[in-house]
Amino acid sequence: MANVLVIGASKGIGLETVEAALVAGHRVRAFARSAAGMAASGEGLERFPGDALNADDVASALDGVDVVVQALGVPTRNLLGPVTLFSDATNVLVPAMERAGVRRIIAVTGFGAGDSREAIGLLQRIPFRLVFGRAYDDKDAQEMRIRRSGLDWTFVRPGVLTPGSATGRYTVLSDPSSWRNGLIARADVAHFIVGEIDKRLYEGKAVVLVG
Repeated sequence: MANVLVIGASKGIGLETVEAALVAGHRVRAFARSAAGMAASGEGLERFPGDALNADDVASALDGVDVVVQALGVPTRNLLGPVTLFSDATNVLVPAMERAGVRRIIAVTGFGAGDSREAIGLLQRIPFRLVFGRAYDDKDAQEMRIRRSGLDWTFVRPGVLTPGSATGRYTVLSDPSSWRNGLIARADVAHFIVGEIDKRLYEGKAVVLVG
């Protein structure tokens, strides 16, 4: 059983991770500005309203934590403007973790972030850059900041996200030569994250997840 802090816990992969971690028996601190009204419930859940850009909120949330899951997202309507949330929040989180002595971070970025950008097919590159370019430039900065730290990190780079229940039938691509895009349910991404909390098989690695 671990004490897990999920940042970005109110929706998407963050919410799915909260629910999956509770089922697995972990104690979960669900961090989000709207945490008080989030849908998840269960023994071991602590709702923690806070702002990922506020250093005091983040420092308080790290108290007693074993592992951090960073699962931030931005609304689709914001993708065409400047995006700095991922790097700004990481620039707050990393030094706070280092001061608190919390070493383990599992950061959700996406297929196309960091060195997986070269694996995007030629036909996908132009539309990808037009729609997601600003966000993924910021995810690159997010990953780089974590790499430069002394933390024990794993980067989770899911393909195209879909709704639905976890199937357990997905592929973990850890070899860069095998990286490719594909569909994967948010709940399956959460399933992988919770497994990584327990097993730490991909510490110091970036993995692409596809169905």
